[in-house]
Amino acid sequence: MTDCAHFPRLLADIGGTNARFALETAAQQWTRVEVLACADYACLGDAVRAFLQHAGNPAVRHAAMAVATPVAGDWVQMTNHHWAFSIEHTRRDLGLDTLLLLNDFTAQALAVAQPDKRDLLQIGGGEAVPDAPKAVIGAGTGLGVSGLLPAGNGTWLALAGEGGHASFAPQDDAERQVWQLAAQRFGHVSAERVLSGAGLALVYEALAGQYAGEPPQLDAAEITRRRHTVPAARRAVDVFCGALGTAAGNLALTLGARGGVYLCGGIVPRLRDDFAQSPFRARFEHKGRFSAYLAAIPAYIVLAQHPGLTGASAALRQHLRGRC
Repeated sequence: MTDCAHFPRLLADIGGTNARFALETAAQQWTRVEVLACADYACLGDAVRAFLQHAGNPAVRHAAMAVATPVAGDWVQMTNHHWAFSIEHTRRDLGLDTLLLLNDFTAQALAVAQPDKRDLLQIGGGEAVPDAPKAVIGAGTGLGVSGLLPAGNGTWLALAGEGGHASFAPQDDAERQVWQLAAQRFGHVSAERVLSGAGLALVYEALAGQYAGEPPQLDAAEITRRRHTVPAARRAVDVFCGALGTAAGNLALTLGARGGVYLCGGIVPRLRDDFAQSPFRARFEHKGRFSAYLAAIPAYIVLAQHPGLTGASAALRQHLRGRC
């Protein structure tokens, strides 16, 4: 019989670029967190074994992994990386009793179900309504979209969706320029093509020609780093933040997210105070007859270091509770 109380447990948050691993020694208590580059390993199993070897090969029986791709059935194909694997085969190969896979933004949503206010930076709006739906959106390697619905007795249902691949609808001339470049390059222009690290680079590329002497291309890290000194980078960041505001406002309306909108991912937390002065909030609220409705909804930048691991831990705890 499975010992559901067994620790340590293996937690992972696997994106298109990096895989974050941790050992959980007790509920929400981690002894180590290590970030490995996905490109350095041929498969997920190799990355897991490398982490466990670095940790001294502890006896792990239960694991939960948040992955940046849909999880439906046993076969998992990463959206922004070449890894593809069977959950059951990987479980057996790693000698685990339990291997739980969940979408990375489902994990992000679970992490903000009961957030630590010290890990949140509010961007406008009023007070969150208790027990109202919450929206979760985050730009990084891709664009993650999820939500939390109240399920009674203080519990929450996290939505597993792929809203980042919904179509992008430009709202002004700058966004139309971005859309045209993306359409030429990709055909279908999803929100993720614009609201991601690669998307920020595409926004810059589409607009840089308007600025004499500016580099024609910069990657996302350079754009954010040089946003105070390079006018085209500043413009790209503003356009990006405005488009994110529209997407977040759409999500808030769809879910009725009066419990707040939570902004995760790697890009927005890097902008911090600049983000508060960006077009994000104005575009978030720019919804005609429902502008006042959105003006009351708080948005929060999630500053927690590893929300994906927190959500994976919560999901594993709930899963094991249901088995024992």
